[in-house]
Amino acid sequence: MNIDNIEAFVYVIHYGSFNKAAEILFLSQPSVTARIQSLERELDCKLFDRLGKQIQLTEEGKRFLPYAQSILQTLQKGRLHLHQKKALPNELRIGCTVSVSNYVLPHLLPAFKEIYPDIHFKVITSGTDDIVHKVLGKEIDIGFVRHTNHPNLQSVKLYEDPIRLHVYEGHPFIGDPDLTIERIGHDPFVFFECGALDWIRIHRAFEELNEPPAIVYHTDNLETAKKLVLEKAGISFLPSLCAFEEVSSGKLFPIDFPEVAGISLQTNMIALGGEHTTYFNSLQKLAKEHPFFR
Repeated sequence: MNIDNIEAFVYVIHYGSFNKAAEILFLSQPSVTARIQSLERELDCKLFDRLGKQIQLTEEGKRFLPYAQSILQTLQKGRLHLHQKKALPNELRIGCTVSVSNYVLPHLLPAFKEIYPDIHFKVITSGTDDIVHKVLGKEIDIGFVRHTNHPNLQSVKLYEDPIRLHVYEGHPFIGDPDLTIERIGHDPFVFFECGALDWIRIHRAFEELNEPPAIVYHTDNLETAKKLVLEKAGISFLPSLCAFEEVSSGKLFPIDFPEVAGISLQTNMIALGGEHTTYFNSLQKLAKEHPFFR
């Protein structure tokens, strides 16, 4: 069945006349009439009754109309999808902090790949300031950074990651209802530090003590801190996402106490304003729906 004939049929109905449909389609009025007649022969029925200059759908025409409209809508969606895929780059350059690279992207990118199977990824790991600079310079398409604002960037909060004290299996703090910050401060500490204000708040939680916490290991690497705790070398404040698997398997245990309640690391997703909107929105939607981030 000829799509042009179906298009002429729908346009005649929409604009109420053969002449107007011909004008919109950049055709002559006899050409539109010929297309309608060809469609009527294909369907073996009469689609219009002509009453002088007026036209009116027949019962057959009324029944066929929703199918004709559906065919054109499906065709238009297909065209848009093809044009969109042509406009999207085959490579998506992603800049992210180390923690996002280790604990977030392995959960997001496979799901994203299912939506855009032809895409491949280039992941650049760096600090927040460097990633912002690279996004502004169009060296990176989408960045995952600590909370930041810039007038030329679109930025949305992707998730908040609570910072909690984590101890190893069998530690005496587990299940202790009388645990105090004083007792916590005397236990050997593995202190992970990334320079963010949230970590300064952790330090301040111990300022009222007569002695500083017993920091035995000081590191700027999350994996190092976590593995030292797993080896029972000490206890550590860790972002919850980095310890998700170990907590799920019973190897690490989060301990909550009031002095550090509500401290978390916020991760934002950024891109240049008005650019990469399709990918940006898809990643945001995936993060909201993925059980790992709930």
